[in-house]
Amino acid sequence: MSSPTYIGRFAPSPTGPLHVGSLVAALASWLDARAAGGRWLVRMEDLDRPRCEPGADDTILRQLEAYGLLWDGTVLYQSRRDDAYAAALAALRSQGAVFACTCTRSQLAQAPRNAEGEIVYPGTCRLHPFPNLAPHAWRVRTVDASTHFVDRVHGALRQDLADEVGDFVVKRADGLFAYQLAVVVDDAFQGVTHVVRGADLLWNTPRQIYLQGLLGLPTPAYAHVPLVTNAAGQKLSKQTLAPALPERGRRMVLAQALAALGHPPPAELVGAGPGELLGWAVGEWRIKNVPLHPTIANATQAPDNQPLAPSP
Repeated sequence: MSSPTYIGRFAPSPTGPLHVGSLVAALASWLDARAAGGRWLVRMEDLDRPRCEPGADDTILRQLEAYGLLWDGTVLYQSRRDDAYAAALAALRSQGAVFACTCTRSQLAQAPRNAEGEIVYPGTCRLHPFPNLAPHAWRVRTVDASTHFVDRVHGALRQDLADEVGDFVVKRADGLFAYQLAVVVDDAFQGVTHVVRGADLLWNTPRQIYLQGLLGLPTPAYAHVPLVTNAAGQKLSKQTLAPALPERGRRMVLAQALAALGHPPPAELVGAGPGELLGWAVGEWRIKNVPLHPTIANATQAPDNQPLAPSP
């Protein structure tokens, strides 16, 4: 059923080339948009300039093109959007929704952690006066902030921000704006209606919904798809030495990515090229078929020789 108002997006960080895990997330987002007759945007989340790799953005775009995942419109770069984020922070300050925090990592080392391993901010600086000279971050107050939302893959979920996250950062002490603020501002700016991304970001969603409420911005529909991990159970990433997507054997890699999303191509498509595989997948796409469990990839071998396998 066509939905011309559907706008989805893929937002990689240009810290290196895409790997199989990135492809699974991009493919899910692309298929969900195309199956709905919607638009699919690409945004470079290059906020953290020191971590970005020169030329990685161009590499990522070439990889998407090579795998048939063509986008609509102009690529948005977060590194060029500081004025928009500053305006959002000013709006939060005018509401008294944020406060300056001078806590360092070492000072917070003994703070409790949540199930995701993140520090739950203990509210140390919440009542302190504004520090005129000391370096400081900006944190959002999360008093009595319980967020309910329905994920299209995981179903109904709830998070108590005050107890499970605490006051979270929207601008870092080094002057860089935080992901949580930027993603909310940019999704609204681009008119994004549906966010399909990896399950590692699932518990970021309540923070973003909370900010959307404070800033009077719309909340997209969210869906979080399974991760691809190495044999040790670690998410594929630059830190875990995940290899870049191969330039050869793309049809095999696409078929494996589709299988990881609960849409294994039928036997008659064995040997089909990327275009034919994607055409089939758009017609067959059903978000309800996406599994909850992650998929294992052997990062030491080329994807052509080592298929993805569901976790037990």
